[in-house]
Amino acid sequence: MKRDRAALAGCAITLVASVALARIHPFGDAGLFLAKGAEPSILTNAQAPAQVRAILIEKCADCHSNQPRARFYGHFAPASWLMERDIAEARKAMNLSLWDTYPADRRQTLAAKIVQEAKSHQMPPLQYRAIHWNAGVGDADVKSLGDWAHAVQQAGAGGGMAGEGDPVRGKALFEKRCTGCHALTVNREGPNLRGVYGRAAGTADGFAYSAALKKANIVWDDNSLPKWLADPDVFLPGNDMDYLVVKAQERLDLVSYLKQISGG
Repeated sequence: MKRDRAALAGCAITLVASVALARIHPFGDAGLFLAKGAEPSILTNAQAPAQVRAILIEKCADCHSNQPRARFYGHFAPASWLMERDIAEARKAMNLSLWDTYPADRRQTLAAKIVQEAKSHQMPPLQYRAIHWNAGVGDADVKSLGDWAHAVQQAGAGGGMAGEGDPVRGKALFEKRCTGCHALTVNREGPNLRGVYGRAAGTADGFAYSAALKKANIVWDDNSLPKWLADPDVFLPGNDMDYLVVKAQERLDLVSYLKQISGG
């Protein structure tokens, strides 16, 4: 009997300590204990379809916004600390509460990355989906996100004739828009791109390509690369890339840069 009472007392002390320690924020205060509204306020001025906003709120906003919805375990340390660490890192990458303040080119890049990571099931992360069973992204969700991402990117289209490609401008564009998914010498979410000009599609060592690219009989050159960058889905249906370069001049500049670094 005494042992039972001691065990209960120990559990109570541990519980109280856990709740108290949750008020300490070693990774920063993510606002887990702030009063919440009915849903996070995101993309309010972005003209995003209601279905897209609903997907982003349900699947992404717990980490990628200023209004996380803390489940019961978020009130106990060390679970709260791990949550706040993940939220802090997620907000650095993308904060949907700040979407309307981002420059147009960043919104275009982030929209494409949302779709790519949803397609590949990198987001939401496995540990999040293991607890939140309704957080998985289905084919219909990916289709809605993809249509929205294309609209976001097409909104940046401009008219005018394109001149010759400029590798200096192309390098600046690559560093600004492409390095979220690509690097020159290592595979990331996308394959490495040094040497891509003149390379057969789907052949970078160690990268897991879509079946469409593996089967494609394409060599990346002055003809194929601009078409691919203009709209990968139109050029090769079934691929995993969702980023568009809507301006013809920017496509030529990027191709010029990729050609230069590939020794073409």
